[in-house]
Amino acid sequence: MSDVLPQVKDVLTAAGMRYRVLECSPELADTEAFCAEYGFSPSQSANTIIVVSKTDPKRYAACVVLAMSRLDVNKKVRELLGAKKVSFAPMDEALTLTTMEYGGVTAVGLPADVPIFVDAEVMQQPQIVLGGGNRSSKLLLAPDELLKLPNLQVVQGLARPKAPAA
Repeated sequence: MSDVLPQVKDVLTAAGMRYRVLECSPELADTEAFCAEYGFSPSQSANTIIVVSKTDPKRYAACVVLAMSRLDVNKKVRELLGAKKVSFAPMDEALTLTTMEYGGVTAVGLPADVPIFVDAEVMQQPQIVLGGGNRSSKLLLAPDELLKLPNLQVVQGLARPKAPAA
């Protein structure tokens, strides 16, 4: 059986979070493939996106949004970080910062100085699926469990619905 990344498990345990580990085939770790294979809806899948300010010193944040939505980087995240310009962190920077695997980055187990912004819509779901820090596991939990994480803020309007595909 696959397990979550050790640093993720340590935080889950220390925070007293209730969760279930879902095994995942690494080639199916990306959201769309995972949902299709394992029977989850994009409204249950919560993606953790690492963003970075474009000015020195760089400031990073983790944003948790539902897969069916789109992170409002240019307005809401910029406002939250108090930065003039913010973008998605380049993959190599995000992986170095988190020490997690691409496709498995999660809000659980991040460095203590990285703020976590969770879209309010995430909190409305009965259960969510998050990355496990690697490509071979996911976490299934009630979104209220996220409130046990330090440095977390629930934000109204962090994400907007994705436009329908043309």
